[in-house]
Amino acid sequence: MTDESRVGESLDADATADAPESDQDEAIEKESAQEEAPATRSEATDEFWEEVGVDPIKLALPRDVVGYTLRAYRPASQVTLSASEAETDEDDPFTAHERARAAEAAARAEGAEELTEEELAELALAESGEAERDQPERAAEGETGEAPEPSEEELTEEELAEAEQAEEQEDQEVPVFLSHRGKLLLFATPEALVSFVRSDAEHDLRQLDTWPTLVKRISPEDVVPTEQDTYELDLVVENLRAGHDAWDPILLISAGEVARDLGHALRLEPAITALAPGSPLDDLDEALRAVAAGGISGRFARRRLRRIGAQQASLGWRTVIGKISAATDWRD
Repeated sequence: MTDESRVGESLDADATADAPESDQDEAIEKESAQEEAPATRSEATDEFWEEVGVDPIKLALPRDVVGYTLRAYRPASQVTLSASEAETDEDDPFTAHERARAAEAAARAEGAEELTEEELAELALAESGEAERDQPERAAEGETGEAPEPSEEELTEEELAEAEQAEEQEDQEVPVFLSHRGKLLLFATPEALVSFVRSDAEHDLRQLDTWPTLVKRISPEDVVPTEQDTYELDLVVENLRAGHDAWDPILLISAGEVARDLGHALRLEPAITALAPGSPLDDLDEALRAVAAGGISGRFARRRLRRIGAQQASLGWRTVIGKISAATDWRD
């Protein structure tokens, strides 16, 4: 075989070896493009979710926890959340206050058991004397022992305002998630979500008047969250740590919206407190909204953002996301 023949065979072999790699690269690029392309929803799917008054959402949490769940908004008077199974958090000031009150009540009960017969008799006599003094008042209140409700004319302006505010709170819409006993149910795939929805398992959305319709008509193809209902909580802390210039207003604003909803729906008091009006994270949220709106107010808002500590913001959000993650039942 001549040298020219050997060279020709070598070139052919190289070309043959390169061809599959080129095809493989194209396949990888196509697959990557398909993964990045957001799923589209049909008009029928939009009409379905609008009819039942529920929305599918996609939530990403740290440690590669990404899944689907459902959320609805209903008047507070129409929904009741299931009792939480969460264990007492020793660092939670709200539960600590409740523990202190329970301990105080237990101490009083224990002290009453240690009283002598003579002390108990004196205590009973004192209580009977108070009861006799209260008899004229009870007689005025009527046989039921309850004070008659004052008419609107007898109420002060302040009391009327409080009554109106209480009525408004009952009619205020509150978030309700696919959750149970204080745990958010998050599913790795639309198929897993639909399978659970069609089951007889207990959860907080079963009380919705449109739930039977949803169960009857839902399919995996319908579980396509919109861009507004897609939340990337796994990127929040990293984005805040990158510094003011790298902060993403859309990412952080949407994270605040879903975190508030989850805090109220799952009764996560630390998250509610951290995002409450006047808190540092709420100030950050307001400034980011002003920046996103643009204009002159946006310029002033950028200056306000400079005064917000990146470390403080990232630590605050880390706590909030940690509470949400701990209250998530991941169904992979």
